[in-house]
Amino acid sequence: MPRETISTTDAPKAIGTYSQAVKAGNTVYLSGQIPLEPQTGELVSGDAEAQIRRVFENLRAVVEAAGGDFSSMVKLNIFLTDLGDFQLVNTVMAEYFSEPYPARAAIGVAALPRGAAVEMDGILEL
Repeated sequence: MPRETISTTDAPKAIGTYSQAVKAGNTVYLSGQIPLEPQTGELVSGDAEAQIRRVFENLRAVVEAAGGDFSSMVKLNIFLTDLGDFQLVNTVMAEYFSEPYPARAAIGVAALPRGAAVEMDGILEL
């Protein structure tokens, strides 16, 4: 099956040996996004809510570059350094997604790249 690399300058550049997303057939696999400002590559300033919003904006940029929108997302994985932010993720996510919501996992982790509080990845079906 042919693969296509998805890339946009509206989301942070990959900070390692990976692509922002890869499309295989009608499925798009999104790499993890942390709350980096696309223009500077620096961690967004502000609280956990600011970080969560930046991650959703970064994901949306890659999703749109792949030809989709959040209604195309079938799976979302959320990684949090503080599971106390779980309800905040739900609140902010409700501003970006509507029913039917994607399948989802929320996982507590010890640390994330660049000291981020949140990282998300997902799968789209176009």
